[in-house]
Formats: sequence, structure tokens, C-alpha cells
Amino acid sequence: MIKISKSKFNEMIEHAREENPNECCGILVGTSNSVSKIYKITNDAKSPYRYVMNPQQFFDVQADCDRNNLDMIAFYHSHTHTKAYPSDTDVRMALQSGWVENLIIYILVSLEDKSNPVVKSYSISENGEISEQPMEID
Repeated sequence: MIKISKSKFNEMIEHAREENPNECCGILVGTSNSVSKIYKITNDAKSPYRYVMNPQQFFDVQADCDRNNLDMIAFYHSHTHTKAYPSDTDVRMALQSGWVENLIIYILVSLEDKSNPVVKSYSISENGEISEQPMEID
């Protein structure tokens, strides 16, 4: 289960709103599934339908995690017009990248109802199966 503060939870939502109408993306890092830092990553796709994390920024997050004994806990991105559920493209990208199962959680911020964003987290198995994961927001 991911543990995240209300302020960091809200920071993801604000990032989604800032990048709208395009999807936003980012990485949550910390220890023991407790988020201590959010990295807003540039979406190189600049698209309302998909995201591609900037490779240099992704590498910088990995390096920072290595230097500070932190783990990448989750990747997050927004869906600007659909529900907070992984799309077929999201699943395909997870499988192609190898970031599946116990390696990473995927968090979706839906702006389908812009006045009431919905945030949910999922794991994606090596077979492409999607399982909702609990989040503890404090």
C-alpha cells in the first residue's frame, strides 16, 4: 500500500491541472512505500492522449534515488478526458518498459470531471492484468 501525505496527493492533482489539456507525468519516491518526494517529469509527447517521460529527467530521478537510498514507488500520469483506469496504451507501455508487478505502482489522476478529480492506483502484472491498489492518504 502506498502512503502519501495529503499535500503530495494534492500536488499530483495540481500538476494534472497545470498540464491540462495534455497529460502530465511524474514519479513518486520514498522508502517502505511511503512517499517522501514528487518529481514532476516533462511529458515529451505533449499529448492529451498519452505520455512519454523525458529520458534525462527519468535518469536524474534514478540517480537521485541511488544517491539518497530512495526507491521509485510509483509513476503517475493524468487522463484528461477518461476515468482513472489504465488504458490499453498504458498497459502496453508498462509491459514494453518492464516496469510491472512489484517494481512500480501506476497512479492515474482523472480530470474527466475537472471539478472533482479522481485518483486511483494500480499494479500491472507481467501478463497485463490490472489490479487496483490501496492508497493511504494522511
